[in-house]
Amino acid sequence: MQQQEYNKKKGRSNASYLMQYAGLGMQLLVSLGLSVFLGMKTDQWLKLSFPLTVILFPLVVLAAIMIKIFKDTSRRNDQN
Repeated sequence: MQQQEYNKKKGRSNASYLMQYAGLGMQLLVSLGLSVFLGMKTDQWLKLSFPLTVILFPLVVLAAIMIKIFKDTSRRNDQN
C-alpha cells in the first residue's frame, strides 16, 4: 500500500514501471543475441576449435546488465 501512495506522490503509475522493466528485458535479449553473434564471428575469425568467445561474451554482457539492473532498482528503493 505504501508503494501505491509513493507512486501517486511522484506521479508514476504501475504502467510506467512495467514499461521500464520491459525495456530492461528487451535490452537483455538484444544484448545477449548480439554478443552471441559477435562471439561466433570472432571465433570464426580467430579459427578457434572451441567456442571460447561464444561463451565468454554473453557472460560478460550478462554480468554487466545484472549490475546495471541492481543499481537501477536499488536507487529507486533508496528514494523511498
